[in-house]
Amino acid sequence: MTDPAVDAARPPTGPAPRGLDLDRLAAHLATHRPELAGPLSARLIAGGKSNLTYLLRAGDREVVLRRPPLGHVLATAHDMAREHRVISALAPTGVPVPEALLLCADESVIGAPFYLMAKVDGEVYRRRAQTDALTADQRRDLALAMMDTLATLHRVEPAEVGLADFGRPDGYLGRQVRRWAGQLDRSRSRPLPGIDELRDALAGSVPEGANAGRVVHGDYRLDNLLASVDPVAVRAVLDWEMATLGDPLADLGLLLTYWDVLGDSEHAEGNPVADGIGPRAGFPTGAELIDRYAGRSDVDVGPLHWHVALGCFKLAVICEGIHYRHTLGQTLGEGFDRIGEMVAPLVAHGLHAVRER
Repeated sequence: MTDPAVDAARPPTGPAPRGLDLDRLAAHLATHRPELAGPLSARLIAGGKSNLTYLLRAGDREVVLRRPPLGHVLATAHDMAREHRVISALAPTGVPVPEALLLCADESVIGAPFYLMAKVDGEVYRRRAQTDALTADQRRDLALAMMDTLATLHRVEPAEVGLADFGRPDGYLGRQVRRWAGQLDRSRSRPLPGIDELRDALAGSVPEGANAGRVVHGDYRLDNLLASVDPVAVRAVLDWEMATLGDPLADLGLLLTYWDVLGDSEHAEGNPVADGIGPRAGFPTGAELIDRYAGRSDVDVGPLHWHVALGCFKLAVICEGIHYRHTLGQTLGEGFDRIGEMVAPLVAHGLHAVRER
């Protein structure tokens, strides 16, 4: 889950934003990408707890720079080489990704590893004001294009694109449960009825993982896509920091949690993690998304109920962590006072889903 992006339509202006040393960067580019050498300007597109994204202008050309958050401590969670590797590997496939231009592991250049990728024209749909401007046909076609792109990703054979060693698919689902259970223990600040029951139910019923070993995005959702609506198309899939080899149903289950649980909640309107998506915003239902995906994928969606429950648990833990930070005055922006309201419906839906057969 990433923080809301700053509007990317404006050109970069003013002094260098925090996290970039433009003089050192220009010197580095003069050696490694001379076509980008010269005076640089930049501005932050998206930032926060996730990786930082800047729009960089070199002369009349614009590119995008990604680097870890300022002061980050968990390098493996913000691995620039990993993101650069996966978009480079997927470039010759049918998965739309930005062109990877440069990877720099030398922290002396801007203070952290970074990579450059080509700027892709399109819009990130994350607010109700944006999706309300679409016609009913555009909303439907955009949702279906989102599912077609996910199915295309999951059809990629990792070994054929040099990603055979990109993750550890064996035990992936069990590790996911343990990871988010540990995060829950670090996020508790109030009673959370049912969440321990959900955790235990997930841990005691991990599927065999018949679909394991595919490339998974890790946080696939509408606002991690650059899209166009004239014509409707997914132009690029963004934010690959959680990508690995695992069970593709984890991507589908998490997407449906955003879509049908958060997006269809009475608390969705104006909520920074739920606004503008799902049936309440005029998009097709989750059942229609599943049908579209199943018709274009060879993945068995039979165990999907467990993966939806995992998605509910994961997002409940994330929302509780944001709620806790908000109570400590550690969140910036609007709407975070309502994040805590999402935890109870997520837990309730997760318990219902994990009990399905």
